[in-house]
Amino acid sequence: MSAADRDNGTLKIETTNIKTAPGVSLSESQQKIVGSVLDLFAGRPSLAKLAMWKDDGVFTDPLTIAQGRTQYEAQWYGLQTAFSEIERLSHEVKGTGNPITMSLSTRYVVKGIGKEQKIDSEIEIHTEGDKISKVADKWNGKLPESSIAQAFRRLNAVSVPYIVGVPKNAKEDAERGNQ
Repeated sequence: MSAADRDNGTLKIETTNIKTAPGVSLSESQQKIVGSVLDLFAGRPSLAKLAMWKDDGVFTDPLTIAQGRTQYEAQWYGLQTAFSEIERLSHEVKGTGNPITMSLSTRYVVKGIGKEQKIDSEIEIHTEGDKISKVADKWNGKLPESSIAQAFRRLNAVSVPYIVGVPKNAKEDAERGNQ
């Protein structure tokens, strides 16, 4: 189901205090895009935020290559499923071209076992018009390149949508506490 075919609710960006490197300033549109992406990384997805993405958008990190709405939406909602705590330690927008680039440091606590993990990322946000076409999350500035890693990342992207439920409309999203 495409974003246009469902009720996505009202867009509410929670991250409004966006830190930028000296000399870097964001347009109003870029502030909305960066704020929504920071909300996603904080485990605060919503259908309205994901409606800012192209249907054929891509999300990549060392664990996945999620292509298309079904795969990338499940990845973002999966953060709520996998982690009991997500704390943004720091962020800074470093460049406002295409891609928009930023550094991000996040602390995650795995549900059930309480294992804590800090991840330092270099984020690239690619856009087409006013839509997000790709977000690349490079842990320690890198993505894996081996063929085995690529196969695992694709398998993860295909299997997660079967495990993680994505709300069908704004009412269901709100019932889960998402805005």
